[in-house]
Amino acid sequence: MPSSRAVGGELGVGPVTVRRAVAQLVAEGLLTTRPGVGTFVSRPARRPDADTDWQQVALGASPVETAGLDRLRRLQDLDALPMVDGYPDDSIRPDGRIAAAMARAARRPGAWSAPPLEGLPELRSWFALQTGVDQHDVLVSPGCQGALSATMRALLPSGSAVLFSVPTYPGALAVARSAGLTPVPVPCDAGGVRPELLERAFRATGARLLYLQPTFANPDGHTLAAGRRAEVLAAAAAAGAFILEDDWARWLGHGPTAPPPLIRDDTDGHVVTVMSLTKAGAPSLRVGAIAARGPVLQRIAAMRLVDDFFVSRPLQEASVELVTSAGWQSHLRSLSTVLRQRSEALGASLAAHLPECLFQQPAGGVCLWLQLPRGLDDIAVTQRALALGVAVSPGRLHVIGEPEHTHLRLSFAAIGAQSIDEAVRRLASAIAECRND
Repeated sequence: MPSSRAVGGELGVGPVTVRRAVAQLVAEGLLTTRPGVGTFVSRPARRPDADTDWQQVALGASPVETAGLDRLRRLQDLDALPMVDGYPDDSIRPDGRIAAAMARAARRPGAWSAPPLEGLPELRSWFALQTGVDQHDVLVSPGCQGALSATMRALLPSGSAVLFSVPTYPGALAVARSAGLTPVPVPCDAGGVRPELLERAFRATGARLLYLQPTFANPDGHTLAAGRRAEVLAAAAAAGAFILEDDWARWLGHGPTAPPPLIRDDTDGHVVTVMSLTKAGAPSLRVGAIAARGPVLQRIAAMRLVDDFFVSRPLQEASVELVTSAGWQSHLRSLSTVLRQRSEALGASLAAHLPECLFQQPAGGVCLWLQLPRGLDDIAVTQRALALGVAVSPGRLHVIGEPEHTHLRLSFAAIGAQSIDEAVRRLASAIAECRND
């Protein structure tokens, strides 16, 4: 390759830009640098022709069940108006604050040494304040997904039943099924899981675990009614069971305050709470916490140790700096305002263009649960909508069994308010076309 100076002169760019471009091409394997000699075009490695059919025999049936997560990821990567992605877009993320905190954390003495297995004491204390437990009842985790996986596998042996309030989060279903557990649905209404059906499910299945999203649930945005909290805890206590509280949307409320975590009402260690900074922070800020009282936390900590030892110390250090900074609360207020505006814009647009489709306006979170008219297939509507340039999630990924109605999950996390009406117009056209088929 020509020298960096020659390349910069020919393209009219500075030496820093050239170095960054070369580094990117080296990382992609297209260039090779030899110190003191120069930069050369790499010879692509020839992929050998191989017969890998033997692997199908050796692997056998797959124990991994993605529950549609792979399909959702592909939808998020397509060039369409995005109403699938659950992560807020970069216009409302604190990327600059995170980058600055990460840079400072990486330069601290000991930043690259191993942290305590349970997590940095400062970060555990901060999460403890959020959940209302003692610092020693908190374990730092790599976001909610890893926490859900470690907790389910630590609490239940393969073959056990686990109750799910439905509709639910596909990632939790994927964890349960991949661990060999049997998901059992317990229906919700606008006030959350129905206590009388929950009691019946515990008795019928002998289940020892309930997966629950009491605050701004994914996908329908409901919050467990205040009057049901004690009934749900009583049902779990009577069954000698745990409640796995997924508090993923703790900081995504559309109003001034969110209800406290369910674990604050629990005195006897029935609730295990997981939460994460990922949604309020950024997708790659994979830092969360597991809160629990009693020996169950030791069991989960042992599973976390087996999985991957600990969460990266620089990430933990940066998280401490981020959430304890003066700008964190300001960011959360701004995030709340934008999500509320997008939610209201989506509700208004649906009422105008799809009055025959039912929904409840969520008080928090990043998604809305849209009931389709009878006779419509959610997969068919999803595919037709994608052909018209809008990506939405089929509701069947969020349910267990055979629900009475079909739904779509519409996310407003990554779509600007100015684009929502056009997205709904396209969705309405897709529904109309499916009805006419």
